[in-house]
Amino acid sequence: MEVAKAASALAKEVAHSSDPMIFLNIGEPDFTAPPLVAQAAAQAISQGTTQYTQATGLEELREKISAWYASRFKVAVAPQRIIITAGASAALHMACLALIEAGDEILMPDPSYPCNRHFVSAAEGRSVLIPTTAKERFQLTRAKVEQAWTDRTRGVLLASPSNPTGTSIAPEELQSIHALVQSRGGITMIDEIYLGLSYEERFGHTALAMPGELGQSVISINSFSKYFNMTGWRLGWLVVPDALVPVIERIAQNLFICASSIAQHAALACFEPESLLEYERRRHEFKARRDYFIPELNRLGLTVPVMPDGAFYAYADCTQVAAQWGMRGAQPDGTGGSWDFAFELMKRAHLAVTPGRDFGQASPAQFVRFSTANAMAQLKQAVARLESVIG
Repeated sequence: MEVAKAASALAKEVAHSSDPMIFLNIGEPDFTAPPLVAQAAAQAISQGTTQYTQATGLEELREKISAWYASRFKVAVAPQRIIITAGASAALHMACLALIEAGDEILMPDPSYPCNRHFVSAAEGRSVLIPTTAKERFQLTRAKVEQAWTDRTRGVLLASPSNPTGTSIAPEELQSIHALVQSRGGITMIDEIYLGLSYEERFGHTALAMPGELGQSVISINSFSKYFNMTGWRLGWLVVPDALVPVIERIAQNLFICASSIAQHAALACFEPESLLEYERRRHEFKARRDYFIPELNRLGLTVPVMPDGAFYAYADCTQVAAQWGMRGAQPDGTGGSWDFAFELMKRAHLAVTPGRDFGQASPAQFVRFSTANAMAQLKQAVARLESVIG
């Protein structure tokens, strides 16, 4: 957050210069909702279909999502297990409130998206961050989960593809982790908001496709923000076991009443053939950006140790360039390393990135996160600026 504030202040200073700030610190697609979605929203407003829906969401939308799972991922997800939410944030918030008691511990990979920890805390639980390595694709393994499990452990919260690394959990490893969690009577929650934005067949699968009871018992959090390019519409969904549906419904009724009715009616158009073709075209564009930008970072000494297989991030090791600039390492107060590097990059190149300490405690001074959600022209301009200051 502090970097974002500093970037905003510095951006104002350089707004009228020849090199205005390029924001590579924001995980938001530059694409917006495609035409049919916008038209559906306008039609909902003009026709007055703007009143409350049921707390679990429009039945038609739940059926559309179910059909998308069947056609895209070849997995049967019953519509009644799908609950429409006010973004993935509301989905995860409600899942945590339903499943976590005060003092429960949830195992999470380090690094990981910081807000996920806060939802655990909001339910009076405690996040236990487990350091991960590039060799592990910055994801948890069954061995690490087993080692970290205690009497206080309630379960795991995973993300695949992940923010900040853009890496996914190998299907066999995910299945093994979930089987272990089930054997301990725990819960597996998985953040799948980048599902659909995968670039390698091996990783482009949903956890809901796990065989038998494993796929029925996992809890999947999803969103219309990333693949469907509807960030500000605040619409997501949650897939839960049948027994949990009435629990989540009661929580939704009390906390949210329902997700935005306009956004729900608009989202129906996401699944029209024309829209799905556009989303796939955009997915290929995101892949092209990844394929261009990450080799350029590697060439410039900002090494990305694991090629992202999804999402739109690059988790880059900045220590070589920081040392080249004569910068100090990590300090006890949290400054130094990637923290100072991020600020120096804003000053030298007018590029905003996110330092590793936003994402956890595992080597935070070593890494910065670049977003590749920007247009290709901006990414090329960013590379040119990096080259000019790195030399």
